Amino acid sequence: MGKRVRGSIRRLPSGRWQVRYTGLDGLRRTLEQTHRTKAEAEAAYAIVAADMATGRWVDPSLAGVTFGTYAARWVAERATITGRTRELYGTLLRLHLAPFLGEVQLRYLSPALVRRWRQGRQDAGVGASTIAKAYRLLRSIMATAVDDEVILRNPCRIKGAGSEVASERPILTPAEVARLAEVIEPRYRLVVLLAVYGSLRWGELMGLQRNDLDLDLMTLTVRRSVSEVGGRLVVKGPKSRAGLRTIALPLGLREDIEQHLDAFAEKGPEGRLFVGHRGNTLHRSNWSTVWVAARSAADLDPRVHLHDLRHTGNHFAAASGASTRELMHRMGHASMRAALIYQHATAERDARIAVTLNQVLSGGAGR
Repeated sequence: MGKRVRGSIRRLPSGRWQVRYTGLDGLRRTLEQTHRTKAEAEAAYAIVAADMATGRWVDPSLAGVTFGTYAARWVAERATITGRTRELYGTLLRLHLAPFLGEVQLRYLSPALVRRWRQGRQDAGVGASTIAKAYRLLRSIMATAVDDEVILRNPCRIKGAGSEVASERPILTPAEVARLAEVIEPRYRLVVLLAVYGSLRWGELMGLQRNDLDLDLMTLTVRRSVSEVGGRLVVKGPKSRAGLRTIALPLGLREDIEQHLDAFAEKGPEGRLFVGHRGNTLHRSNWSTVWVAARSAADLDPRVHLHDLRHTGNHFAAASGASTRELMHRMGHASMRAALIYQHATAERDARIAVTLNQVLSGGAGR
């Protein structure tokens, strides 16, 4: 049985009826709304008593907090999120959540309102990926509100709304990779080669030091990553233990690495592998000019981005017959999901090759 509710009903000098009760937290409360008749007040009191008896009661002072206030507190309390993630959350709240939901009290944030908010973002032409990220953030914040017993149920119930369906990215051929490495500024040739044949992310490339390379074993160890937070460069460890890894490199890269170390890398064991003309670590904005010029000179699809080099390298590794676990290690992923995607894509391409070979076989058999 639920706890017995203590409360009372009294008539005010105005003639209206007021309900007072003791909440589950032991504090004395008064319902905001007064009632025309004693019967209406008794019905309101019965609803409060039933909610407390069944565990559905929430503190009205907390439920009255606006989404904007609660969301700001939610972000501030998460000390473990990284700088870039914190920056992303701030942008999503500022541009896509607070302007539309910020003044809404948590208790009034309903599934219907969430659907209208999402539809409004779609009608405004906001990208699907951004909407999915904003929805996931909203869902996480409201899940905490449920845990805090501020609301009873999460209003974010749109199936699949938090999923991002990424468009298929370009995959370069080995010849296109070689052409790109040939035409890019010599200082950045090794960026291209290691992004592909080491399956490295931009931040991992910028975090490399001389002592991360072992030319005797032809291996490269990823120990740190550089990220941009508010225009500042921050050096930190990999996101997960899986990100800290040693990668075997093709022997054919030895000469390129040696030439780069002699001509462009900083001196000393902890010297940075990649620096700009003025000895600075590259920002993405600085790199963009270099990349666009090289992509054009190599006559590549304008959709090709630097990250597609890592994407290409992952496909090369999958096509080599690497196991799921080997792909996970090389890519620096703790989850099998990404590795399985590359393996699946490789299997699909292999099936298409088989269809073409069958056509050749059929043609030969007809002679």
